[in-house]
Amino acid sequence: MKTKSRDTWKTKFGVIMAVAGSAVGLGNFLRFPVQATANGGGAFMIPYFISLFLFGIPLMWIEWTIGRYGGGFGHGTAPGIFHSLWEKNRFIKYFGIIGIFGPLVIFIYYTHIESWTLGYSFFALIGKYVNINSPQGMRDFLAGYQGLVKNQFFSGLGWAYLFFILTFFLNILVVYYGVSRGIEKLSKIAMPLLFLCAILLVLRVLSLGIPNPTKPDWNILNGLGFLWNPDFSSLRSPRVWLAAAGQIFFTLSVGIGVILTYASYLAKSEDVVLSGLTSAVTNEFAEVVLGASIIIPAAFVFFGPMEIKNISQSGAFDLGFVTMPIVLQKIAFSRFFSFLWFFLLFLAGLTSSISLAQPAIAFMEDEFDIPRKKAVGIFSIVTFILCQPVIFLLSRGVVNDLDFWGGTFCLVFFGTVETILFAWVFGMERAWVEMHHGADINIPRIYKIIIKYITPLILFIILISWIFGKDGRDTLFLRNVPEENRIYILGMRLLLLLLLITLGILVKIAWKKRKT
Repeated sequence: MKTKSRDTWKTKFGVIMAVAGSAVGLGNFLRFPVQATANGGGAFMIPYFISLFLFGIPLMWIEWTIGRYGGGFGHGTAPGIFHSLWEKNRFIKYFGIIGIFGPLVIFIYYTHIESWTLGYSFFALIGKYVNINSPQGMRDFLAGYQGLVKNQFFSGLGWAYLFFILTFFLNILVVYYGVSRGIEKLSKIAMPLLFLCAILLVLRVLSLGIPNPTKPDWNILNGLGFLWNPDFSSLRSPRVWLAAAGQIFFTLSVGIGVILTYASYLAKSEDVVLSGLTSAVTNEFAEVVLGASIIIPAAFVFFGPMEIKNISQSGAFDLGFVTMPIVLQKIAFSRFFSFLWFFLLFLAGLTSSISLAQPAIAFMEDEFDIPRKKAVGIFSIVTFILCQPVIFLLSRGVVNDLDFWGGTFCLVFFGTVETILFAWVFGMERAWVEMHHGADINIPRIYKIIIKYITPLILFIILISWIFGKDGRDTLFLRNVPEENRIYILGMRLLLLLLLITLGILVKIAWKKRKT
């Protein structure tokens, strides 16, 4: 029984676009090409698709199912949803705090990075970087925009802060209007527009000729081959398998808590099996087909096989904000296609960031009966304050540390907990029936075994590997971090700890209030 009237999705298309919008983000077009080229090219897709089928899609179904189940009890966030699954355990709700904490942590740095794409969309239209033709020149432009240096392009953070304010305000405006009138309405417009921009860019890239007649091998087919030709020897490396598993986590937005919240606004009779699968397929099309067909092939045509190796290993930011602007300036109608590129990234970022805001807002609405407008106001004040260290301490490594906690550790830990809770505590037979309520298709029965045994085992291995692996240890103990930056990162970690403790106290207060 619902404890009170809650917002609902108006159309199946709307909820699929919203969940797909949460998944389709900057990582589809920036992170995926880097991961694929750095981890064996086409061979990377073998562990990638194995990860997709063994825990990506199962986690998607799990989160859609338990989100809808918890929504039937008036819960829209993980603490309440976990409590609904295991009512006899009075501690399980505190594990659900990660489902609010993780999205909050990601939101406070993701929104700032998202604002760069809005700024660059504007700069592309007015031709602000039109005369920059070298990678170092574009790096200087980016560093000036970020406020890391003062140069001939920027004298401070003024432009960056302006576009951050605009981006932050737009995020708040969308969530202010709620699930159906805000998030759903935007997703139904932004996602088709995003795909239109991406398809136009792919068609333009695929139509590139041979700009350097003396280098006929620098063509689009060889560019695609650079990304997709497999290096099967890489499959012997555990790092490649971990990278593929990590990419699936990032790309599907599973293990964050967002899909739980979105699914909580579904009616009991609404299908979660086909809807979850459709949103996953939509995301994979954006990543594997579109994301892989823009940056790397285009850069190959203009820079060749030797330089493209350095470019593909330069990182997602370099690819998106350094390499791609130079490439697009070399083709006809460069300003238009440059705008399409950055506007595409902005739409991908926006549909993801609004989903990150929703769990905290839903928690205040559902557990404290705070009206949505007031809940959005509280959220905007808290997150705006938390965003400031990200903006002003960008050079101090704060973003990398936040990404580890919000986008790596919390994500895998939360996914592990919810899978065990769903398959072992709630019970696989009961869970199987719950998944198929209102379903238009039947899930293959092999997934009963996968969800109960294989998925939690894989997640546990990933969790342990990331915690005790070199990258995890280096981040945890601030190794390879300059001495002068450690005080800032420790200060940010203290702030995050206070945020986590505050959420725990709020959950305790909410349940005490429910008892009375």
